[in-house]
Amino acid sequence: MGPAKETAFNWIMQRRSDWSAWNRTIWEFGETAWREYRSAAWYKELLENEGFAVESGSGGMPTAFCARWDGGGPTIGTYAEYDGVPDNCQAADVVPRPRDGLSPRAGGHTDPHSALGIATLVGTLAAKSALRGHGLRGSLTYFGEPAEKVRGSKPIHAAQGYYDHLDAAISFHPFYMLPLCNTARLATHCGAAYAWVYRFTCPAPETWAAASGGSPIPAAHAAPRAPGATDALVQMYQLGKSLKEHVLGSGLSWSMNEAILSTGQATADNLPATEAEISYIVRVPDIVTAEHVVQTMDGYAEAAARATHCRWQRQWISKSRPGLANYAMTETTYRNLAASGPPHFGEESRRLAREIQEAVGVVPMETPFLPEIETLVSPQAAEAALRQLLSPKQEHFTSDDYTEYCWHTPTARFYVGRPALAPRPDGQGYPAWAMNALGGLAPCIDPMIETAAKTVAGTILDLIEQPETLAKAQGEFKTRTGGGRGGETWLAPLCDYLPPLDLPWPEYVTTSRGFDWVIPAR
Repeated sequence: MGPAKETAFNWIMQRRSDWSAWNRTIWEFGETAWREYRSAAWYKELLENEGFAVESGSGGMPTAFCARWDGGGPTIGTYAEYDGVPDNCQAADVVPRPRDGLSPRAGGHTDPHSALGIATLVGTLAAKSALRGHGLRGSLTYFGEPAEKVRGSKPIHAAQGYYDHLDAAISFHPFYMLPLCNTARLATHCGAAYAWVYRFTCPAPETWAAASGGSPIPAAHAAPRAPGATDALVQMYQLGKSLKEHVLGSGLSWSMNEAILSTGQATADNLPATEAEISYIVRVPDIVTAEHVVQTMDGYAEAAARATHCRWQRQWISKSRPGLANYAMTETTYRNLAASGPPHFGEESRRLAREIQEAVGVVPMETPFLPEIETLVSPQAAEAALRQLLSPKQEHFTSDDYTEYCWHTPTARFYVGRPALAPRPDGQGYPAWAMNALGGLAPCIDPMIETAAKTVAGTILDLIEQPETLAKAQGEFKTRTGGGRGGETWLAPLCDYLPPLDLPWPEYVTTSRGFDWVIPAR
């Protein structure tokens, strides 16, 4: 290990109590997509105190940011995510309960993005300390990427050129599936993802049930209610379900999920509902399939609207590209992951895990954690195991929008074991609260943060101290894109929409009643 890397690793260990508290802070915020106000403000203040120039609201997104530290030389980028998920408000405890003062329906961290962001932040700050301490020329860009759960900010940042100045980028995510644990992604990167909302409005409902003879109310409420926006939404929901069988029976691994955002705005009376909204996200291997899905769904929306005397419109939430491999970046990142060592979960974390097992009715185990979270897996071995799950013709698998970075600069993607409980003897899964709680308990989540931070810092320093390593990665990027950005095989950004800030995203508010979680009306 060289002196600069040793300095970075020492910085990480010396600041352990600080970054452990940082993680708990973001974890407790539990803010959700497009409404991460406190989280973004917290990052901005800390980064400015560390000497970064921070652009708030980057890309027209209030909870995004772009922070730059200019030390000359090549620029290496990474990012934080900090959005949580509604209906996952779990306290940092070994029993199921919401965080103090909140309902279980409030937001909380599942992946957890709280630790994702703190790990990359700590790695970036450690690298900055080493660069300054050893007089090395290198610059750092650190992004705040909101709304990842709906693939929100990265397509917008990419389309507006925020990644174009980067010489390389590093993407980290806590382990979420085997075999992608304590490894770096090699060939099979994440696929495309499209997310959008259909809005049905009924400004002029059918009038066949209208009153006659001057009566102000149709037959004193005895007439049937004409179809409206609620009926359109129900039709759309049912038609969308048929897509899985009739449109995407390809044998490829893919998914589509929906959520009803709002409906009604009328009482259960003769009045038809005037507006209803339903959102979709489809995760597929390639753009062609994504476009096919949207085209089909648009046809369904038209049919639902016609049947219910409504109008319809589609609003984009996100369109993200599939990933692009870079073996040179994978090799460099995994080398630093191996040097950092996989996370080690000590006795205090195991005690807490056993208490959670007991709370869910499982006899506490001597070794309560999944053994893979403490074991390194080479990128080649992980790739071979991953391909066993897929059709030979499928080139991409699973979904994450780090893929946007891949088309603008050589990008590495790596995973570190997060605390995950060993399989239950009865074969059932653990409830969601158990996994969520582990992300807020410092003895359980800190080992993952430490390993990931060291990997980020070490990779940044290798790319800066070893010009040949960076040149190899950039050469591969140009080859794979047919000449770099704008090359023959380069995929341009798909974003042709504004940030969907106006949708009724759930959020926290403070009123005279205090701090609370709300699902607002449009």
